Amino acid sequence: MSKFLFTMWPANDLGLPSRLVPIARLLADRGHEVAMFNPAPAPANLIADAGLTNLPFPAPPVAPPVFDLREIHLAWDAEALLAPCYSDEDFLKAMTAIYVKLIQDYAPDVVVDSFELFACLAARIAKVPLVTVLQASFHPASDGFYWWKPDRPQNLPSAAPVFNKVAASYGQPPRPRCIDWLAGDCSLIVGTPETDPLPANANIEYVGPLVWQRSSAALPDWINSLDSAKPVIWVYSGNPRYAAAATPLIGVQSPSTPADSIVVIRTAIAALADMPVHVVLTTGYQQLPPEVGALPANFHHAPYLPGIAMAQRSAVMVHHGGHGSSMTGLVAGTPAVIIPTISEREGNARRVAATGAAEIVVPTESADGEKHVDAAEFRAKVERVLRDPAYRASAQRVAESARKYEGARTAADRIERFANESRSRQAGRS
Repeated sequence: MSKFLFTMWPANDLGLPSRLVPIARLLADRGHEVAMFNPAPAPANLIADAGLTNLPFPAPPVAPPVFDLREIHLAWDAEALLAPCYSDEDFLKAMTAIYVKLIQDYAPDVVVDSFELFACLAARIAKVPLVTVLQASFHPASDGFYWWKPDRPQNLPSAAPVFNKVAASYGQPPRPRCIDWLAGDCSLIVGTPETDPLPANANIEYVGPLVWQRSSAALPDWINSLDSAKPVIWVYSGNPRYAAAATPLIGVQSPSTPADSIVVIRTAIAALADMPVHVVLTTGYQQLPPEVGALPANFHHAPYLPGIAMAQRSAVMVHHGGHGSSMTGLVAGTPAVIIPTISEREGNARRVAATGAAEIVVPTESADGEKHVDAAEFRAKVERVLRDPAYRASAQRVAESARKYEGARTAADRIERFANESRSRQAGRS
């Protein structure tokens, strides 16, 4: 048996833990020793729900860099997205030391990471084999979030000079970009070549969609008792206000940020309140902000519901364009109307729309950073997706093509094999 440590960028939403938890749960069920590390509140709830160990912060939290999320919400690619987060040398030094200690104390045979540069650097410092589990747009071989635009801007921001300076203090050679550290000794891509295309020469393996749902998960009785004569629309907003729940590792500069997904909630209320539909609103273990007020009579709120089951129960899924949300809809064969709230999510949304399984409504932004959507346009697209069976047919086609990759099973098999290969190599060198 092997010992695995799962790490991820500690944003307070469910996208990254939702892709790693199913792998970790399966490896634990096979008898391996497994721990995860994400101190943010919503991911911690998901990890606990899966019955997995979430390691405590191994040292007193350092003050995170404070930045305005306006700096990243229009980022062209993952390198530009990370630039404001990893440009403070003192923070990089402190966090690298924390992750090195985390890995050394837990002493895993393999680190399995999703988009946490500190963990990827620390694994190499500690000489622990590294597997990375990424969506295509986070991989170094990606052409970026704005993949449909022909001209890539020059001189995009990067924190590589300062990150390389910290890496050099541990004897690690420099890399041209920060995201080059994300290419593990083994790199697994969530999704399929259709949903997450990468160049043929990228050294990666596809594992299919990864979405967490307990095998015993069931929808509550109140959902099953909804009037079947009316379609169910599932609205998943993700984190409505990122500044509402601070995390130990990420700081924000203002109570309103362009990454907030409250625009999804506001738009749904404005457009769907008088439609003959049931609207089920979930927020991913987040509380509804008080500013939302009382929900319309045809709305039902729950902080969290099992995603695949909820998507399967729904006629249409409305979400913010997160990769996990996109995968959930496609796994279930459920079409979507997507309101992407940052550039990364718009890239995901356009990939789903390109399969024929979704419509997109891109928000506009006012001077105060709040996003807005034309409620009439959004409602018209929801009605179109409800009415036209081609959207569901496309979603079901993608779901069927993705099944052959087997998701968590394929990922767990590959990680087990990688652990055994690494152990054999180490034995051969000793």
